[in-house]
Formats: sequence, C-alpha cells, structure tokens
Amino acid sequence: MDSPAADLSQKLSREAEAVCRQYLSNGRKHGDYWVVGDVDNNPGRSLYIRLTGPTRGKGAAGKWTDAATGEHGDLLDLIAANLNLSTLRDTLDEARRFLSLPRPEPPARKTPAPAPRGSPEAARRLWTMGQPIAGTLAERYLSTRRLKNLGSVSALRFHPNCYYWREDADANDPPDAWPALLAKVTDNAGTLTGLHRTWLDPQTAGKAPLDPNRKAMGNLLGHAVRIGSPSDIIAVGEGLETMLSLRLALAGLPIAAALSGNHLAAFDSPADLRRLYVAIDNDEAGQAAFDALTDRFADRELHLLPLRPMLDDFNSDLRQRGIDEMRSHLRPQLLPVDVPTLLAVETD
Repeated sequence: MDSPAADLSQKLSREAEAVCRQYLSNGRKHGDYWVVGDVDNNPGRSLYIRLTGPTRGKGAAGKWTDAATGEHGDLLDLIAANLNLSTLRDTLDEARRFLSLPRPEPPARKTPAPAPRGSPEAARRLWTMGQPIAGTLAERYLSTRRLKNLGSVSALRFHPNCYYWREDADANDPPDAWPALLAKVTDNAGTLTGLHRTWLDPQTAGKAPLDPNRKAMGNLLGHAVRIGSPSDIIAVGEGLETMLSLRLALAGLPIAAALSGNHLAAFDSPADLRRLYVAIDNDEAGQAAFDALTDRFADRELHLLPLRPMLDDFNSDLRQRGIDEMRSHLRPQLLPVDVPTLLAVETD
C-alpha cells in the first residue's frame, strides 16, 4: 500500500504541466520538458521537469533536475522547495490544495480502557493529572501544619478535583470530588507503584470533612513516599506530615513515608544503605514497626536507630514545640557522626 506522499506524488505527476504553470510560471514548455531557471521560479534554463512518462519509476513524469546545483526530486520536493515548506505535513497539505483533494480524516483516537480502581495504573494516571503544589491549596494546607518551602518537591502534587468514593456509597452513586494533595509512592528504583491522597477543604485549607479523608492506592507494600536525593543514610516513618517535619528539622536528610505502621514494618530499604533512622510514633504500632524492622534486618550490615518525638509524632512536635526545641530533642538521638551534617543548617 502506497504512503500518502507516494500517492500524492503520482497524482501530481499526472498533472505535471499544470503544476509547472502554477509554481514555475516564469518557465516555458520545451518538448516533453518544462524549463526554468531554478526552484524559486527565476527565469533561465538550468532546471528542467519531465512532463510525460509513467507515474512512477525511471523516466516518470514530474521528475526534475537542476543542472547548475545537482538538486533533483519529484513534484512534492519541487513544491516544498518553491514555497519553502519545512515539514512533510505542510507539503502534503499544499499538494492536496492544488489537486482540490480533501484533507484525510484524522485517525480515530483510541480511548484507553479504564484502569481498575485502586490499581498502580490508576495511580499513575491520576498522578499525571496533578500539578506542582506551589501556589495551590495543597501548599496552604502544608503551611497550616508549619511545613513550608515544599513547592518544588517533586514527590508532591495537587489535584483540584480529585474523586472521592465513599465507603458506604451505592455502586451506582457518582463519587464526590474535592481538592487533594497527592504524594507519589515509589520503589527503590524510583518507579511509581502507588499514590497517597489527602482531600482538602478549600474553605479552611485543612483536611476535608470526609471519613476517612486520606486514602492510598496502588502497590504500597515495601514502598514509600520518598523525598530527597539517594544517600547511604535515610529516615523512614509512617505519616507524610511526620516525615516532612523530621526533614525540616534535620536539614537535607532523605526521608521515606511508609504511610502506616504495617507498611513501615515491611519497608524495603535500599541495598547500599548504611544507617536507617526510624521515626517512631508514640504508640504501640510505632514500637511494633521498629521491632519488626530490627528483626528483618538482623542479618544485614545496617544500623537501625530510633527517633522518638516529644509528643505523639514529629508534626505535633513541630506545631506545638517549635523547630528549635525539636532539634534540641533530636540531637542526642543522632549518631555523633551525623550531628554536624543534620543539624548544621539553621531553619526558619
């Protein structure tokens, strides 16, 4: 089957003389050829175009050569050079216009099949619909939690109208839609495996009046919301705001938010990690997760160190005690070798 370009080239060859009279009007017919100065339609005898012959192959009508430059081609090439058309699409459109042919119908767009609700593919599609959080309700929400300067964090996005499926809704009921903070869940290679959503109230900049107002989707086991450049030392914990608070206090420390106690216990740490700080919420689930991690990594040369908040979690510490007291509380919990680095940068 001929390509659109080959098909149009043959159609133009059947109208070779008409093409020459249209685009090379300063030339003239000389036997079986049209003679002109060049492709720019200057007078002369350097360029000659065959007017008769088959529609394709050797000796085809429409073939041309410029004896002065060595340029040659078919009538599509001639039209493109004459009009200074830079793309094949524009050249084909001009050829169709000359031949009074309609433009071809665009190919029918294939609608992708719906991704299973809650699947990694559904998470990937939702993530692509998000936008950076700078200047959005998501940034305002984080600010209410005293978490600032996060507008450029690539693991966070904002969706202004994110579906919310109520747990008790009928299967035929349409979902609600609220603004949402999106957090990307990835594996150690950085591949998106899931998504965490926090629905927000545009009136208060707090969490939306939904129960629950947070949900995760995709493949979460072993994975986490990761923020910060890869390193041989990171901190892992449960909640997103908890870990963002810890990163604010320990400047530059890469963090991973596993999103729940059970998922924290199953966290898959990078193979080249030397030290793993574990943020432990002040509850039984936090201690149980730390104990599970200690057992899992007992055979690895990985130093696990607990970090305990003053209150129930590190975001509570940040909001109620402030960054300076939080850093003072964390100092004796760090290995001495890490103190100069993690506490070196003073934070507003």
